[in-house]
Amino acid sequence: MNDNINADGTRSIVFATNNSHKLTEARHILGDSIRVLSLADIGCHEDIAETANTLEGNAIIKARYVSEHYGIDCFADDTGLEVPSLGGEPGVRSARYDDSTDHDSEANMNKLLRKLEGKDNRDAQFRTVIALHRHADHADMTLFEGIVKGHIARERHGSEGFGYDPIFVPEGHDKTFAELGADIKDTISHRAIAISKLARYIKSHDNAH
Repeated sequence: MNDNINADGTRSIVFATNNSHKLTEARHILGDSIRVLSLADIGCHEDIAETANTLEGNAIIKARYVSEHYGIDCFADDTGLEVPSLGGEPGVRSARYDDSTDHDSEANMNKLLRKLEGKDNRDAQFRTVIALHRHADHADMTLFEGIVKGHIARERHGSEGFGYDPIFVPEGHDKTFAELGADIKDTISHRAIAISKLARYIKSHDNAH
């Protein structure tokens, strides 16, 4: 994986997202040796349709599209909050759980809390799947998964983070992701786990060449 190396020895790789929260997380986790570019950074303004019915499928669609159209290594993620007592909902539809809106976190949380009313089992897990597509090898697609288990709080707590963070309490903690803050979340979250696996993979392949 020695293409996409900058003059200062750092690697450039595109994260197929324009979500500023996700970009900040990824840059924090990957560190200075890997320069993470956004879609806007490479001039990609297309709406890449996430048409798959699995997290894996959507991540692959985005990573392949960007890598093949823009000629650069790219990784993409799809993340779902999975609640067993709701049959795995919201799952792949986590960002669009509330049918009347699009990416409205408040509406999504309201719907989830409403559907969990009266249920004793509030177990949940966040699952992130990252797909890495290397431009130099068009057939190459590598997947990385991160899971963090926990439960859904009965009301919102905290002001940091995004998405379902104010109502998700990770195992081993008594505070939500939104209360724990970025420094802690970035060491234990689903996305942190998946991105850390990605980072180890990239560095091990760079060192092997």
